[in-house]
Amino acid sequence: MADLWVNEAIAKIEADFQRSADTHLIKLELPAVAGVDIYLKDESTHPTGSLKHRLARSLFLYALCNGWIKQDTTVIESSSGSTAVSEAYFARLLGLPFIAVMPASTARKKIQQIEFYGGRCHFVNHSSEIYAESERLARELNGHYMDQFTYAERATDWRGNNNIANAIFDQMQREPFPIPEWIVMSPGTGGTSATIGRYIRYQQLCTKLCVVDPDNSVFYDYFQQRDAAITCEQGSKIEGIGRPRVEPSFIPGVVDSMLKIPDAASVATIHWLEQIIGRKTGASTGTNLYGALMLAAEMKRDNRQGSIVTLICDPGERYLDTYYNPEWIAANIGDISQYQNKLKQFETTGELCC
Repeated sequence: MADLWVNEAIAKIEADFQRSADTHLIKLELPAVAGVDIYLKDESTHPTGSLKHRLARSLFLYALCNGWIKQDTTVIESSSGSTAVSEAYFARLLGLPFIAVMPASTARKKIQQIEFYGGRCHFVNHSSEIYAESERLARELNGHYMDQFTYAERATDWRGNNNIANAIFDQMQREPFPIPEWIVMSPGTGGTSATIGRYIRYQQLCTKLCVVDPDNSVFYDYFQQRDAAITCEQGSKIEGIGRPRVEPSFIPGVVDSMLKIPDAASVATIHWLEQIIGRKTGASTGTNLYGALMLAAEMKRDNRQGSIVTLICDPGERYLDTYYNPEWIAANIGDISQYQNKLKQFETTGELCC
């Protein structure tokens, strides 16, 4: 039987959920692909500023109901930043110590936000080191390692209950093409793509799921080869997505198609998007949107109409010193002008290729 503190902790998280409205669905006006409507579900408007707010809430509820978190339990998470920001928020809500194990290269703004919520950052040199170090800290402190990469696909109710897939289809009901041809999602843990793909099948919908993978990530190769031993020595430059190993929460069987998106395309796309919606977004949004634009161009070539939905994962203000810094881009991503030109041409012709 759950103790009083656990009951109160669950009640606090549920009350926090009740205070939050769902996130907006933004329609892009792109005359060059008339008849193909593209929407962005803006997950940057959550209280902690990213898609990972949903995941963090689910992970805390999952751990509480499993008896893994008690009063005064130190919570440890391995993260590239956004999940740790959201988990720090919920740890503070419950009065729990929180430690984020993350690469030293993580955006400074994310580190500041984790610390703002009372969390502590513990740095490693390479993204592949976060797992073992998190396990070590959990043993040493007698804490709980949340392990988003294993539990993301289990903690969220994929059948509905206002998950992100449920919300997308509810918000699309009054649109010209209410059942999307495609939903486009990038993999970090793989949990969101698992939720969306399972929901589509459970609801017997004709929507297809396309997962877009950045450079220096193993998911695309794993999808093609189904070799779970694949690894990547160099870490992803697109924070929040792309992994050096195949994560347990990535479920390839719910994915209909995958695209590999160059980092230069991802970064060029967020600068292009800013000119359209007047807001900065993180580079993972660029990965998502470039994939969505490629699918829109394909639909136009095939004379097919319909809708495509993808996500704004987090705000660009977290990345002013990286993805919005020309010197950092030149040193870490390279020349993005090729993709800026492709996007400019897309606005006129509706044609785009990787």
